[in-house]
Amino acid sequence: MSANPEHKVNHPGAHGEPIAWMGRDHAPTERIANDARANPPGPEGQPSTILHHPAADAGSPSRLRWTLGAVALLLALVAAAALWMHSASNKAPTIPLADQQNIPLVSVISPGVSAVTSNVTFTGAIAARYDMPIGIDGDAGRIVAIYVEAGDHVKRGQLLAKLDDSVLIPQVNRLAASLEQAKAQAELSAAEYRRAKAVAPAGALSAEDVEKRHATQVTDEASVKVVAAQLAEYQARLNRTRVVAPVDGTVLMRKAEVGQIANPGGDALFRIARGGEVEMRGQIAEQDLAVLKTGQQAAVYITGLSKPFEGRVWLLGAVIDPNTRLGEIRVALKPDPALRPGAFARGSVLVNKAERPVLPQTAVMSDNAGAYVYIVNDKNRVERHPVIVGGTIDAGIIIASGITGNERIVMTAGGFLRDGEQVTIAGSKDART
Repeated sequence: MSANPEHKVNHPGAHGEPIAWMGRDHAPTERIANDARANPPGPEGQPSTILHHPAADAGSPSRLRWTLGAVALLLALVAAAALWMHSASNKAPTIPLADQQNIPLVSVISPGVSAVTSNVTFTGAIAARYDMPIGIDGDAGRIVAIYVEAGDHVKRGQLLAKLDDSVLIPQVNRLAASLEQAKAQAELSAAEYRRAKAVAPAGALSAEDVEKRHATQVTDEASVKVVAAQLAEYQARLNRTRVVAPVDGTVLMRKAEVGQIANPGGDALFRIARGGEVEMRGQIAEQDLAVLKTGQQAAVYITGLSKPFEGRVWLLGAVIDPNTRLGEIRVALKPDPALRPGAFARGSVLVNKAERPVLPQTAVMSDNAGAYVYIVNDKNRVERHPVIVGGTIDAGIIIASGITGNERIVMTAGGFLRDGEQVTIAGSKDART
């Protein structure tokens, strides 16, 4: 169609009237103003119908510009969306849904080996090496005097305490007098027998008289021995009322009190450390007994003192307690006022020196199967490795066997990992540097 004057189409309408088409170049106001003139009343006085085609308005310049602008904006948005998706695909490659999971981030360490010393440690208490209980072995008696206190150094034969001897002394004195009397009688009988033998050849005495005098002499000499034995017995009983030190040493304990009745076989009145010697008595694990031997040097630590006391292992238990799986160890120590029997002590024996890996305590775990560590392999997957712990030092835990020290070992949070799990390495620390 062109911008020509309207053309009449001789097509009958609903009432047989012709239809007029509006040209594209007619202005809307002009169309409305000329509406009445362009449509004269029909035969029955009604205006003729004018059909307005929709394409006539679509072809207007303002609507065409709006349509073109909308299409351009839509194309710009589509281009921007495509550019954004392309840049996002370059930054983060697409991960398959099956592989989209959280990979743990771990820190590892390569400890290498360090020069360490293997020590066997144990606990126990200080005790007298030769602890001697002192009591009475005679008749029961009341204690009337005490001459020493705990901590005193005593000599052999020194008086420690004394029992009541008021009954025994008179008996000893009486027997001593009886002994003197018996001796005098024996001497008289011996003299008479000598004289009888001298005059017997002259016939002054018969042989019977001589024999009687001889029997009297023998009887009197026997009486002397009987009285002497009785006197010795009571003197011994008297001596047992005196409690004395059997050896040189240090008084560890005094239970005797003045006025106390001491009974034979009862509690010890005193305890003495022979020669003042002390030792440490401890319990040691069954597996450690195999690496120890008598004569090894040991260090003993006392609570409250930082300086160790030097000692020597002089006895290892011959049996192991089946309940505790522990054996006995004794360490001889030099006498020192700070080494009081009964004090808690901790001992350490140097076994050997070796090159061993040393790990932080957080890297070593244990369960029913034993101690183990997690090692990260070349594919960044963790592997469980069993290890044997050789001891502990200030730097960490000594690994006796199981690793060489060149592996990448997970430092912390190993309990949250699974054997064969994929991990990411946060950073590697070399303990040798």
